[in-house]
Amino acid sequence: MMNNEDQITAMVLSRGNCLKQYTWGDDCYGWDFVDTDALSVKQELMPPDTREQLHYHEIANQFFFILKGKAWVNIDGVEHVLKPNEGVEVKPGQKHFISNKDDVDLEFLLYSQPSTKNDRHNMK
Repeated sequence: MMNNEDQITAMVLSRGNCLKQYTWGDDCYGWDFVDTDALSVKQELMPPDTREQLHYHEIANQFFFILKGKAWVNIDGVEHVLKPNEGVEVKPGQKHFISNKDDVDLEFLLYSQPSTKNDRHNMK
């Protein structure tokens, strides 16, 4: 039986009370919900006509899940077009980038296991 000191508390998170809000790339936005060495969960927003740089991760496995808009995810030179409620896995070593070629915002969840801290290798 657990006593009060052993109880684990749960915290409901949203953009308003996330661990950290940040900007990245070309006026893109992100919100950290889980940020541990073992797991990272983020929500990110990309305005129209934005993209990130081609890169890979040696260790992290990632999963992109689209909430709003349409995403173009390039993985090892193959472009995948994702709509809301669709996702794609990116395995360690796969060169990839996400872009928003549409005229509306793109919003997605990004799960990384383990975290991508110190595990992002940009391509030229």
